Amino acid sequence: MKNKIFTNLTAFLDKLEQKKIDYTLAHPREDAIMVLVAVPGERWEIEFLSDGSIEIEKFISTGEISGAESLEEMFARYAEHGEHARTPSRMSQ
Repeated sequence: MKNKIFTNLTAFLDKLEQKKIDYTLAHPREDAIMVLVAVPGERWEIEFLSDGSIEIEKFISTGEISGAESLEEMFARYAEHGEHARTPSRMSQ
């Protein structure tokens, strides 16, 4: 099973490279490798899990552009959700 996971991951990375789509790898949890992809108007988080499954989350832009005035609003909204407090990531270690 683990060989299939590696095969799926490398095939996906090969396809991104063929399409000239940049990506970043992350290891946010013990049982997964995450591929982060940013394309115009979208951001994808694709996780290849040790049990062989693949989880995909897509973030799609509304196309709305804001100015600097929205920065304080964004910080205020983030601060209201204390459970999202930043913790050191494995990548920064």
